[in-house]
Amino acid sequence: MKQKIQKRAVVLACAVLMCVCFLCGTASAATLVVIDLAGIVDSAAPSVVEVFTETKQVSSWFREYVTEGAGSGVVLSEDGYIVTNHHVIDGANTIKVRLSDGQTYTAALTGTDAKTDLAVLKINASGLATAKLADSSAVRVGDFVIAIGNPLGELGGTVTEGIISAKDREITIDGEAMTLLQTSAAVNPGNSGGGLFNLDGELVGVVNAKSSGDDIEGLAFAIPSDTVKEIVQALIQYGYVTGRPQLGISVAQITKPGMGWQTYYSTPGLYVTQSSADKGLKAGDRIIQIDGAAINNAADVSAVLSRHSVGDVVKVVVSRSGKETTISVKLTEQKPT
Repeated sequence: MKQKIQKRAVVLACAVLMCVCFLCGTASAATLVVIDLAGIVDSAAPSVVEVFTETKQVSSWFREYVTEGAGSGVVLSEDGYIVTNHHVIDGANTIKVRLSDGQTYTAALTGTDAKTDLAVLKINASGLATAKLADSSAVRVGDFVIAIGNPLGELGGTVTEGIISAKDREITIDGEAMTLLQTSAAVNPGNSGGGLFNLDGELVGVVNAKSSGDDIEGLAFAIPSDTVKEIVQALIQYGYVTGRPQLGISVAQITKPGMGWQTYYSTPGLYVTQSSADKGLKAGDRIIQIDGAAINNAADVSAVLSRHSVGDVVKVVVSRSGKETTISVKLTEQKPT
C-alpha cells in the first residue's frame, strides 16, 4: 500500500510539472521550468496599496453622515503617483492610502476618468516600490497571471492566480463601453484598482470589474496596461483626458413609464436632463438617433462620439412634445466640472 501511495505521488508531481511547462509555453514536457511564484509576488506586492475613502452625504432629513469605502491601487512612480479605479474614489471627500509596509498617507486626487474607470492619486512620499507596466498587446489567452489587491476592503495584500481568459472583451459598465482583459483569477469587492501581474512581475492590467450570480462562477476583468499608460500620462499632465468630444448635455435613462420626476418622461428611453443654452437640445428631449445610429442608452451615445472629434457637427434626432426634430450640434471638448 505504501508503495502505491508513493507511485501516485510521483505521478501527481509529474502532472504538476507538465502543467507548469504548459503554462510557460514549453513545447516538451521533458523540459522542466521552475516558476518561483513566491518570488514574483515578493517583487510585485510592494507596489500594491490599499485605498480607503470617506464620503459625506446628506440624508432626506438633511442630516450629514459619512460613508466609508475601500479598494486597491498600484504605485507607478517612486515619488507617489498611484493608479486606481474611478469608481473607487468617485465622490470621496477624503482618500487615504496604506502601503504594503503599513505606512498610511492622505492622498490627493490628481485626475480621474469615468470613461476608462481610471484615476490617479498622489501621496507625499519618495523611494516607493513601483510596478513596471507590461505590453498588454503582447498578452496571450492562456497566459498565467497573478492578482494582488485588498478584497472586502480589509484583506490587503491578498494574492490569487489564474490565466488570461480572453482579450478585447467589450464590456459596458455604468453606461461606458470598455475594452478589457478577462481573467479567471479570483477577485472580490475591494480588489478594484489592484494589479494583475504576469510571470515577469509586470503589470498587465488594473482590476476593475467582476460578474457574479447564482449561475456564474465569477468573471473578472481588468483594464489593459496599454490603456493605463495612456490615460495615466494624460491625467498627470492635464488632470483630465484631452480631445474627447461631448454633446454638452446630461442624460437620464428611463426604463418604464412614470419613472421620471417630470411628466414629459412618459416613454422609456434616454432623455436630456440638462443642456447648454447654445446646443439646441432641451431638457425633456428623448434622443432617438445621432448621425443615423439608434440611441437606446448612454453607451450608444459614447459609441457614436468615439468616432468623432472636437469641432465635428452631428445631427441629433429627438422626440420633443410628441414630434421628431433634427438638431445640428457642434461637439465641444469634454472637461472636468
